[in-house]
Amino acid sequence: MYMTIPETAVFLSMPEEQVMSYVLEGRIRAVNDGEQYLINTSQFETHFQQLELAKQALEEWRAIPIPDDVDIQDED
Repeated sequence: MYMTIPETAVFLSMPEEQVMSYVLEGRIRAVNDGEQYLINTSQFETHFQQLELAKQALEEWRAIPIPDDVDIQDED
């Protein structure tokens, strides 16, 4: 599926100017039909999959309890 620059900006939650600069830099692949740039959304699938994996790893890390400190002395 192809999207325009404004549609891609909404899809990625980015400003349109940033998406346009990424297209011009070649960081986002796009085709120009003579009037506008069209961006294929399949190039973002891997990015979103990696984001989900990173979120899951962070949640797993946060779920690990903090171990007791061996240097704490009992005051009683």
